[in-house]
Order: sequence, then C-alpha cells, then structure tokens
Amino acid sequence: MADKRRKFDAEFREGAVGIVAETGKTLAEVARAPGINETTLATWVSRARKAGGDGTLGESEREEPARLRRQAAEQVERVRELEMERDVLKRCMVLWVK
Repeated sequence: MADKRRKFDAEFREGAVGIVAETGKTLAEVARAPGINETTLATWVSRARKAGGDGTLGESEREEPARLRRQAAEQVERVRELEMERDVLKRCMVLWVK
C-alpha cells in the first residue's frame, strides 16, 4: 500500500531552507531532525536559489570575499616588505657593532 504524502506549508519550507543557508549544516543534518526526506529538502533549497530567495548570496555578499582576498594579498605583501626592512636593519646593526 502506498504511503500518504506529507504536506508541508510554505512557512515550514522557508524555515528549513533558511536553516540550511544560515547554519551551513548539510542537507542531511537539517532534514534528519524534523524527519524530512533529504531529496525533498534539496528540492526546496534548489527552488529557493533559483527564485533568488533564501540560500543565495546578494551582490554585496558575492563581492565581499573578493575584496577580502585582495586585502589579504596586500597585507601579505606589506608583511614581506617589513620583513625585508627588518633583515636589512639587523645586518646594519651587526656591521655597526663590529
């Protein structure tokens, strides 16, 4: 005999998709707690991403990682320059002491 299909209201679906998007937990972890089929939850997340709802990154959120990578690269370069300056000063100090 076929099982009855469970129906979930829109608010419940949005909440489940939001949990996946906000917590970074896997679909399996989120689906396990309320007893949702993992495939069903994956479908909800996919639909939400296509619709531009929860689970997608806004334009500013997409730009932020690139900005942070640029900033980190600049800081790495600055650290290298400071290390070179330090090494030069160490050598000068050794020559001065002699």
